[in-house]
Amino acid sequence: MINGGLLRDAVISAAHSISNKKKSVDELNVFPVPDGDTGTNMSMTITNSVAELENLSDDADCSVVASTTASALLRGARGNSGVIMSQIFRGFVKEIKGNDTLDVTIIGNAVQHAAE
Repeated sequence: MINGGLLRDAVISAAHSISNKKKSVDELNVFPVPDGDTGTNMSMTITNSVAELENLSDDADCSVVASTTASALLRGARGNSGVIMSQIFRGFVKEIKGNDTLDVTIIGNAVQHAAE
């Protein structure tokens, strides 16, 4: 089971990972135009959520963590890649809404919904 604190920490870790690898992602950039800023925009977008997530308590449920993240991603979206990232996470959130914890079935369904 994944609780809210673990989900929060995973998103924060993802923000750090994307920030650390943004130049590599920038170099891969080909869609929608090869402008070389996809990693930078994704990093700026997800980093916008970190401050809000760090303010959540360890006992926040997954639904709260996910909705906080989705809201911060949308408000902080930079460029096309940031908007796309926020929409993917929005799809993920719709599937896990109302869940205090997540199991493999919920996560699988959420990832499928995000992809759609």
